[in-house]
Amino acid sequence: MKKFLLEIKNKGISLRHVNIVMLVIALLISAVLVFAMNRTNELYEVTSEANDDLIVWRSSAYDLQIASDYLTDQMRSFVITGDRTYLDNYIEEAYVTKRRDKALDILEKNLADTKPVITLAQAMDVSMKLMDREYYSARLALAAYGYPQDEYPQQVMGVVLSEHDEALDEQGKLALAMDMLFDDEYRKSKDAISDSMQKCLDELVEIIDEKNIENASRMKRQVVIEHILTVMMIVILLGIVMLTRYLMLIPLKRSIEKIREEKVLDVKGAYEMRFLARTYNLMNRVSRESKEKLEYEATHDPLTGLYNRRGYDFLLNNVDIYTSAFLLIDLDKFKSINDNYGHDVGDKALTKVAKILHKSFRAQDYVCRIGGDEFAVIMIHAESQLTGRIQNKIREINEQLKIANKDEGVPPISLSVGVVFGDQNYSIDEIFKEADKALYKAKEDANREVVFAEAV
Repeated sequence: MKKFLLEIKNKGISLRHVNIVMLVIALLISAVLVFAMNRTNELYEVTSEANDDLIVWRSSAYDLQIASDYLTDQMRSFVITGDRTYLDNYIEEAYVTKRRDKALDILEKNLADTKPVITLAQAMDVSMKLMDREYYSARLALAAYGYPQDEYPQQVMGVVLSEHDEALDEQGKLALAMDMLFDDEYRKSKDAISDSMQKCLDELVEIIDEKNIENASRMKRQVVIEHILTVMMIVILLGIVMLTRYLMLIPLKRSIEKIREEKVLDVKGAYEMRFLARTYNLMNRVSRESKEKLEYEATHDPLTGLYNRRGYDFLLNNVDIYTSAFLLIDLDKFKSINDNYGHDVGDKALTKVAKILHKSFRAQDYVCRIGGDEFAVIMIHAESQLTGRIQNKIREINEQLKIANKDEGVPPISLSVGVVFGDQNYSIDEIFKEADKALYKAKEDANREVVFAEAV
């Protein structure tokens, strides 16, 4: 332990290792948090499904009541009016539509052997028994209204009247048929069906309430877990911020002040910061010994030897741009060269372009590589009457670039150029924008290698 503490004192705490440890912990907590959130979502969906089930189940329970009432209404209407349509509607509901049977099937499928299903089955039994009474009433009404027996529905055909009822005249049969559908016994059966349905609904609500209470309790626990995990994540993030500030930001701020004063940096803070301080101190010493070389490298592109972006910015702000021409150059389809031949060939292509550009322009002109495959040329003392000469120069350059040299291993390439003359009254900030617009037009038109920006 003593050795470990001494090593930390000498080398410093590795911020990388600290971040890795905290990142691993954060990832683990995040995984658990995501799992907890998914679990909460599942519980919500279960609760939502339970409520949806209640709606379906209640609707199914109501269907039995509605179907039973519908059968009663149709049979009563037939007995009262003698209109056969009502009897046919009754038969269709009982044997085709069968809402009562479907309602009971739905509940049995989802709530087999539960109180609501048992209660609803009891209501169904009462309704089925009531149908025997309704068929008997229908048999009496058919006879009373004088319908021929060959027109009787099959379901009614099997009903046999008692000798007493068979002997009644038409008015007696009709009166008995009506009495069977409106007497106290019939009304009690209907009330029993309604009571069973209401009891079934109450029992359904009780089942759903129990499930919702259980799910709410589980969801509450999940939310508490999520809150704890969230707090842990916040603590880890704050720990990372504080360690980063103490081990990196504060030493970095002090180092910046010393760099501005060109002083040696203090080797303090995290291991990475100490490493950077040592590296900077070494580089600073080397830079003092080779300042000229570093200045050259700071303003020139290492691949092509041309001025880089830094050198370009310096030149653009220091030459007399208003008596110069500005050329923005882009390689056509350079990405396909990298994709098809590889980046090594792409570098060779850039080097070839740089050499040809450097040879093609005057010694006093400045050739720069300002981006990946983007070049710029500042032609000193070049005014707008040189458009023809510039066009010829770019044409000659493209002719040279189209020649593929096996030794170089570079495929044919071409350039597109946008040109702005300084005597066209553009500001320094506008020159690049106008050249870029002209370059875009040149790349859009395959027949134009050079496009000149119009004067203001």
